[in-house]
Amino acid sequence: MTNQIVPPYLLESIAAADLPHAAPAARQTLAIGRPQHARAARTQLELSVENGDTLVAVSEPAPDRTIADAGGTRNLPGRTVRREDDQPVADTAVNQAYDGLGATFNFYWEAYRRRSIDGRGLALDATVHYGQGYDNAFWNGQRMVFGDGDGEVFTDFTGNLTVIAHELTHGVTENSAGLDYSGQSGALNESVSDVFGALTEQWSRNQTADQASWLIGEGLFTAKVHGVALRSMKAPGTAYDDPALGTDPQPATMAGYVHTGDDNGGVHINSGIPNHAFYLAAAAIGGYAWQRAGLVWYKTLTGGSLESSSDFAAFARATIATASTEFGADAAETAAVASAWRQVGVLSDA
Repeated sequence: MTNQIVPPYLLESIAAADLPHAAPAARQTLAIGRPQHARAARTQLELSVENGDTLVAVSEPAPDRTIADAGGTRNLPGRTVRREDDQPVADTAVNQAYDGLGATFNFYWEAYRRRSIDGRGLALDATVHYGQGYDNAFWNGQRMVFGDGDGEVFTDFTGNLTVIAHELTHGVTENSAGLDYSGQSGALNESVSDVFGALTEQWSRNQTADQASWLIGEGLFTAKVHGVALRSMKAPGTAYDDPALGTDPQPATMAGYVHTGDDNGGVHINSGIPNHAFYLAAAAIGGYAWQRAGLVWYKTLTGGSLESSSDFAAFARATIATASTEFGADAAETAAVASAWRQVGVLSDA
């Protein structure tokens, strides 16, 4: 089960708990896994008339969104209920998905001049109301798919922008570095999605690094859960501490690195380490995190210097090299990136 916002270790804890609604929902979610569904991409070119009768291409791209409703089934794509430029509908989940796809598209364009997640204007499609009590959201390579949650542990998955941007960023990674989804490269894959999920939310709220929560999936838990989010980039291991769910197990440094064969070699649990490195770099640099720290991560991800099997150390050195190229070897930004990787124990010679 891959590329899903709720990690399997958390679903397994819920499945084993004495929770009348959430436990069977979690077991069902684990059993369903992550279905695949392919769809042809669409691209969009806008034209306008300028200077009398001269036809020129407009440089500002627009998203091309289609939202479908699975109606509680697991059949994809479902019934189309809203297309690009349609007015909002009565279903809140449809409108939230539509808005979240648009915000993510706009973030990548405004921050990095990336045309959709593939860089070439890929249409953004989503399906809401997937399954019964489905406790997850995922990117299946072609579309976003959202469950409604079980109502006991999880609320619906369409209302949180970090969830949507996290999953769409898996598409960015697929179309750029192609990081293998196992071991440290897989944890980097997950971390990159958390990084740009957080940055999309910060951009949409106009928040600086010190104003942001650095939480992934804030608000997904119901009021019954003792927790604030799925993960914390600022303080991995503190996102939740609940009698039924247990304690957030993410390590913040290599001292707590989890060696496991579960979850493709711990891709969700160990992503806390590069997550924390990004937070430390962004906090040290200050200002809007997408402008400098985020630029370093984005250019590293898309610049062609990474191997699909790159581990933490290779990624760390690549970000330092990117920062040096962008800002200078002796720049404060470069020093902050190097220091962050040292603080989490990935590098000792940066």
